[in-house]
Amino acid sequence: MPGGRLTDEDRQHIAAGLAEGLGYTEIGRRLGRPASTVMREVTRNGGPDDYRADRAQEATRHRARRPRQAQPPAPPVPDGGHGRDPREVQDFTEQFTTLLEQQGVPRMAARVLACLYITDAGTLTAADLVQRLRVSPASVSHAVTFLEQQGMVRRERAPGGRRERYVIDEEIWLRSTLAAVQMNDALVAASQRGAEILGTATPAGARFDSSAEFLLLMSECLRRTMEQWQSSRASGSAGREQ
Repeated sequence: MPGGRLTDEDRQHIAAGLAEGLGYTEIGRRLGRPASTVMREVTRNGGPDDYRADRAQEATRHRARRPRQAQPPAPPVPDGGHGRDPREVQDFTEQFTTLLEQQGVPRMAARVLACLYITDAGTLTAADLVQRLRVSPASVSHAVTFLEQQGMVRRERAPGGRRERYVIDEEIWLRSTLAAVQMNDALVAASQRGAEILGTATPAGARFDSSAEFLLLMSECLRRTMEQWQSSRASGSAGREQ
């Protein structure tokens, strides 16, 4: 029944829905279940490309047979809660983390980014992240290094302080896009060089030439988008100050 544990039949429907290319929301609607329930089930059992109903059912039976252990308390709702429903916040955090993973962000980096993203302050120390995510300091360090390279997180140190803080703000996707443009520009240069060396009259050279043309166009579009967004933000700030 809706709200109860998933049955073998439910899992068969989930597998069939994934095979049809349906999203979690549509599968959940057909089952009368929240999309978050379907997402957790699929993520826990191999992901959308490797989900098998019989294997998921067997894994569930195996988990049910294991002796129960005391579970650590759930991570606190950041910034005092502000009247938010803790369960909804936790469910959304898990969904957002999964979405980031599907976009190619490594699992631990996705968890760190999501943890920072849902805080109103947009800043946490390594110790904060270790406590909230229940992971090692080394795991946090590796994840932050990756996010820095992508322009998604920056480090700050308070004047006179020793501890670093990891910061996320409204310009996260602007910096991330800028990093992508810089990488794209490197690919443009390499593709142009490849076309020159191989010769544009050859299939391989033509491939590089076409790639350079497309990548250059994409960089120009992204630059215009960033400039438009910055101009819009500046206009909005000026309007609020008047």
